Amino acid sequence: MKVLNLRCSRLHSFEGWFGSECEFQDQQQRGLMACPLCADTSIQKMPSAPRLNFGGHCAPETGPSRTDPEAPSHSRGNSVSQDQTAHTSQAKSTLSEPDLAAQAAFLNALRQVVAGTEDMGTRFAEEARRMHYGEVEARSIRGQASAREAVELLEEGIEVLPLPMLAALKETLQ
Repeated sequence: MKVLNLRCSRLHSFEGWFGSECEFQDQQQRGLMACPLCADTSIQKMPSAPRLNFGGHCAPETGPSRTDPEAPSHSRGNSVSQDQTAHTSQAKSTLSEPDLAAQAAFLNALRQVVAGTEDMGTRFAEEARRMHYGEVEARSIRGQASAREAVELLEEGIEVLPLPMLAALKETLQ
């Protein structure tokens, strides 16, 4: 199983699991992958730092002591090529913790909205009015409304909140 760091053209970072590199390339060529945040199908593979377990193998010590906190990390017994270091620092810059945390919080909030509301689809404005005027019991609903419909609802005193509803939220997210 290959776990890859992926990014869409809008710079949303996410993870993809594939049986092999060939499977990833096949899905990418056929446009089967989509960003879970914006449904963009222009996906690229980002550099990632694999964890390699060599058991007890250690590179011979040359230079500062392994326990010397002032020593650069590349001289503490684990040899890393400059190419690997460049890929690791590039991966860190594209997958910053605050950005990933913000994406996770956003998805979590949208999942809660989806779980706690009834989907009215394109009948949202009509159903919101019926609830507002007491024709049906008030409940939490969601759906699609044009910008004009949203403004009309607000003018009638009906509170609405526009939210981007991601295509990925219609399915179970991992």
